[in-house]
Amino acid sequence: MDKNFHLEVLTPHRKFYEGDVEEIIVTITTGQIGILKGHIPLTAAVGTGTLQIKKDGQWREAFISGGFMEVKRDSVTILSSAVEWPEEIDIARAQAAKERAEEKLRQKRSKQEHLLAEAALKRALMRLQIASKYQKM
Repeated sequence: MDKNFHLEVLTPHRKFYEGDVEEIIVTITTGQIGILKGHIPLTAAVGTGTLQIKKDGQWREAFISGGFMEVKRDSVTILSSAVEWPEEIDIARAQAAKERAEEKLRQKRSKQEHLLAEAALKRALMRLQIASKYQKM
């Protein structure tokens, strides 16, 4: 019995991934969810975290941030504002974004600006965490 399903991951700038996979684990706004072929159909908001893809028994991990996921019994489509493989992460840029966000958090700003700075910090830290697993920093 074929246990693969079709995965398509799109960003505004490119088709990040398209192909048949065995399993995915993706960060959604309420935590993480694992998807196998035959999963109950659902839609979910994608959070900032990781997208793990299992193909041919091997796992691959990527950074993901924001968007939506539609799960059907034999396919998953993810529309995300940003998805990057570890080797695509610009460590210096992520470090600079982290420092900018930390500086904004130290300043007395409006609640909305504070929330935006927290989100930027979370994205930068997640990029750095993923890159540090796979790249020499």
